[in-house]
Amino acid sequence: MKHLFSFLITLSMAVSAFAGKNVTLRDVMYGGYWPQTYAAIKPMADGEHFARISDDRTMILKGSFKNGAIVDTLFNAATARGFNEKRIDGYEFSPNEKLILLQTKTIGIYRNSYTAEHYIFDRKNNKVEPLSENGAQQVPKFSPDGTMIAFVRNNNIFLVKLLFDNHESQVTTDGEYGKIINGIPDWVNEEEFMTNCSYDFSADSKVIAYIKYDESNVMMYDMPMYTTGSDNAAYDNFCKPYSFKYPVAGADNSKISVHSFDIKSKVTRKLNVNIPEEGYIPRIKFTKNPDMLAVLTLNRHQSVLEIQAVNPLSGISRTIMREESDTYLNEHTYASIEFLDKHFVFQSERSGYNHLYLYTLNGELVRPITSGEYEVKQFYGWDSQKNEYYYSSNEGSPLREHIYKVNAKGKKTKLTANEGTNKAVFSAGMKYFINTHSSINTPHVVTTNSNNGKTIKTLIDNSNLKQRLAEFDMPTKEFFSFTTSDGVELNGWMVKPYDFDETKKYPVVMFQYSGPYSQQVNDSWYTGNYGNAMFESYMACEGFIMVCVDGRGTGGRGTEFGKCTYLKIGQYEPGDQVETAKYLGTLPYVDKENIGIWGWSFGGYNTIMSMSQPDAVFKAGVAVAAPTDWRFYDTIYTERYMRTPKENKEGYDQGSAIVNASKLNGKLLLVHGTADDNVHLRNMIRYIHALTQANKKFETALYPDSNHSIYYGNNTRYHLFERIAEFFKENLK
Repeated sequence: MKHLFSFLITLSMAVSAFAGKNVTLRDVMYGGYWPQTYAAIKPMADGEHFARISDDRTMILKGSFKNGAIVDTLFNAATARGFNEKRIDGYEFSPNEKLILLQTKTIGIYRNSYTAEHYIFDRKNNKVEPLSENGAQQVPKFSPDGTMIAFVRNNNIFLVKLLFDNHESQVTTDGEYGKIINGIPDWVNEEEFMTNCSYDFSADSKVIAYIKYDESNVMMYDMPMYTTGSDNAAYDNFCKPYSFKYPVAGADNSKISVHSFDIKSKVTRKLNVNIPEEGYIPRIKFTKNPDMLAVLTLNRHQSVLEIQAVNPLSGISRTIMREESDTYLNEHTYASIEFLDKHFVFQSERSGYNHLYLYTLNGELVRPITSGEYEVKQFYGWDSQKNEYYYSSNEGSPLREHIYKVNAKGKKTKLTANEGTNKAVFSAGMKYFINTHSSINTPHVVTTNSNNGKTIKTLIDNSNLKQRLAEFDMPTKEFFSFTTSDGVELNGWMVKPYDFDETKKYPVVMFQYSGPYSQQVNDSWYTGNYGNAMFESYMACEGFIMVCVDGRGTGGRGTEFGKCTYLKIGQYEPGDQVETAKYLGTLPYVDKENIGIWGWSFGGYNTIMSMSQPDAVFKAGVAVAAPTDWRFYDTIYTERYMRTPKENKEGYDQGSAIVNASKLNGKLLLVHGTADDNVHLRNMIRYIHALTQANKKFETALYPDSNHSIYYGNNTRYHLFERIAEFFKENLK
């Protein structure tokens, strides 16, 4: 690994002749120091324009890719006839863009799922009509011909025919809470396969194909709710439980099947898909051939992926491609497949790094599109006229991301020049793109660009944010790397106080996540907590040095680095954090007797495990929403990296914070939301019991009815971060 990161990046804002002010926690939580960006950018069909939601979310604006100018208002909540809402949460165009589906009154369910009330806006007559008057909807979708909209309600699929006075009919009728789900995934498939929709229209708009989930035999989890839903005093004497199906590692998953619905004949068919025993279907997707539904299947170990071509009417299927791994296949393998006219683009780590591969629709490999010792991060699209492919990668540095194009002969062109993180939205036809760039010292700069990389116009430069931040004595930020005693080079960032004095000794707080293929150390404005490492900046103003290091098992550096923790979660990651603390202790300005560590979710777990190492040097730690035994976590995530508890008992035991509770050293604060649907509260409760039996001291903080993000209540987040800060102030000084 090349030494690319041992350099200092100083956040240089316009410094006043007078001393600036310190960052306070209220600045972090309520100051509004977030960069301006464009919301919900969507390319329009003409290839020259894009749409976006206005900053106040009351309008949909039409902008020019060529010069960035706003040329039209496509929707205005204040003037649209029949629209009584003040703002919109999202939107979708019909295929001909004459209609716009408006999303309002959004209510979150789990990480990716939500219900919302949707409206159909006719641009020609400036009139709004409800999509349905029978209740909120989930995942509405236009048919390719634009004459219908399907959606899901109460676990069933519905169909609205726009040419028949928005007539609403029901496609499935067997949907039932806790038993049968049609067209949307159950909890674990949604959470771990990163999707909220499990149905699709055929290209000719004649068929809807969908996945059915039978979760009847899946374990039920009952989660008490303490403060919500109580309308009267009598109700407050009891807790209202929220119950949902959650399969833990080794337990039964939903039984899945694929079905098609012939819209004209109203005939439903079960398709003959070869699903591995106890396997998964992470995606179904129609190709541009209406007779070809692509069904992607995974075995339970998630080491074998098949792409099956299924005829939606006959039900006949055939396997056109098979991808295997001796460990597991990452999510982008199935989440990012892109079907073109006669080909599809597939992402694979078969070379040791994630790259793009071109296949025919029959599953024949045409050629690799990209190659090298770097990772493709995102595939943006194909220019059919020039036969060029557009993507982003971390070529040159795992900390950074640039936009590239490559032609059929392999000639590659780098389209972005500014170092840091670049994200793109391309026009239809790939003639232009809107680029959003940021770095650890540069807030978002949004530009419109030609497809040769030339910047046409800067749309947002966040100069106002820079001016506001210049009022503070902002700490310095630097990237660094070091080599562990095992000979592994690790990358990190460090935030030092504004008035840093290398002759002084500073306490250190290490933040990390450390989960498989995650990445916290990257050159982005969103580095750290609350953007621009604002929480870390506050702590630096309080006299701490703040550090983050990505250990083994994290992303951006290929499979050898990322998959070394397979079957051994919790055995390498903690040691790398201990190695980090020891390295920091050798620096002349670090007080090696006062080093703390904290993290959230996997980071909370790794905090506990790091403090339980035999050579741990942490004086204090905070574990937020931490899984404490992988036997309590869900099937798909846990078994991807650990297989089942029956297959890998030793791995589960060695990676269990509960089993290792007696080894804990240092002062520990455990934090959890009581309504965490992801990492259940029993993780904390069982760990507390183990600590008690081992006579280990600890502190706790519980947040009623907060989920995994711990947001419920106006003051909750402030209270949480204040508690974290106070804990380290009390124990590291």
